[in-house]
Amino acid sequence: MAKRRGGFHGGGAPNMNQLMQQAQKMQRDIEKAQEEAAEMTGEAIVGGGMVEVKVNSDHQIIELKIDPMVIDPEDPEMLQDLFIAAVNEANRVLDEKVEAHMSKATGGAGGLGMFGL
Repeated sequence: MAKRRGGFHGGGAPNMNQLMQQAQKMQRDIEKAQEEAAEMTGEAIVGGGMVEVKVNSDHQIIELKIDPMVIDPEDPEMLQDLFIAAVNEANRVLDEKVEAHMSKATGGAGGLGMFGL
């Protein structure tokens, strides 16, 4: 009679069940984190407070404040540059917040295809 070696004989099934439960929990955690991330915003203040921008999770501007002192008809490029810098920074801040939040939910496994990210 030959001896069995390896395989899933005996204690294999509980480990598989445990893995499935962990994967399901991680999926629930990821879904919750995605819902929370959808509520996040990114904000930036540039030019010493002359331009403030706030973006939502879809990278849409939801707030914009421009100090009237920065509106110079002789130098529209300065306002354009400040606006672009503020929007880009707000989006960068948002991306970092979302990435950090999702990393917590995935335990650092972020882009694993099996979890749909």
